[in-house]
Amino acid sequence: MKILCIDGGGIRGILPVTILKAIEKDLKKPIGESFDLVAGTSTGAIIAASIALRKRMEDVLHFYQMYGEKIFTRQAKVGLFKSVYSDRDLRHMLRDVFKEVKLADVEQPLLIPSVDITHGKPFTYRSHADEADKGVSDIFLWDAVLSSCSAPVYFPPNNISQRYLSIDGGLWANNPSMAAITEAIKSFNTGLEEVNVLSFGTGKQKIEFSFSKNKYWGLRQWMPLKIPSLKTKPKLLDLALHLSSESVSYQSQLLLGERYLRIDEDLSKEIPFDDILCMEELMTLGERVYDQHKEKILQFLF
Repeated sequence: MKILCIDGGGIRGILPVTILKAIEKDLKKPIGESFDLVAGTSTGAIIAASIALRKRMEDVLHFYQMYGEKIFTRQAKVGLFKSVYSDRDLRHMLRDVFKEVKLADVEQPLLIPSVDITHGKPFTYRSHADEADKGVSDIFLWDAVLSSCSAPVYFPPNNISQRYLSIDGGLWANNPSMAAITEAIKSFNTGLEEVNVLSFGTGKQKIEFSFSKNKYWGLRQWMPLKIPSLKTKPKLLDLALHLSSESVSYQSQLLLGERYLRIDEDLSKEIPFDDILCMEELMTLGERVYDQHKEKILQFLF
């Protein structure tokens, strides 16, 4: 069973989209046709859902370029009394892309991790519903994707039909590889030895916290301010997402060995998930990464 997994990472989703666009150009067919299951978290959920519907990666990249600045327009500098960003434009983009498609309408197996904060538990949206998914498969695809994108503090929780509040799946599965592996075993009765995973990260940041004479750390240390704008940087959240992805990568590699292909790239600097000024840089990096790993990616697909 071949599985495609895409990490969360906000605007850095441009990195895997650019690589996937290049793969589609070489294959001369939609990337989804090469996989049995697609999984994506947060920004990866946007990409994975698009793949499951056979949307061209070239068009998905265009959506990032077109909506990125609108989505990451701040309504608060710190997020103390309301979310830093409104989800209005993100919601509009997702509804524009996915229309009235419901989870149950998606023919390709699709996995979207999120969190049900009303009941305090991890939650996974599936296109391939089972008994545990009753009442979930009837929700719109855009609603499931929006839930996985709703990063705490930065976006408000997504209200699912007044039943529960749902937020960013990156809190437990920013790299959805392990969730996808267990899904293959549980829902598709696939032996571990038959599982092959191609996993795309959104860039490995060098997130560092400097020494401070003040041993009592607070908001200023964990979410430092940009100067001179005095806007918070999502440093703590980026660190949590990075650690989540790296630990899952290690575990997946240990389980699958050579059947786990992870494509991620060290970034030359910190690129926060809301840094829209780095879009061109991320596209250039994506093209370079594909050139470097093209042979083993294509070998994996065939």
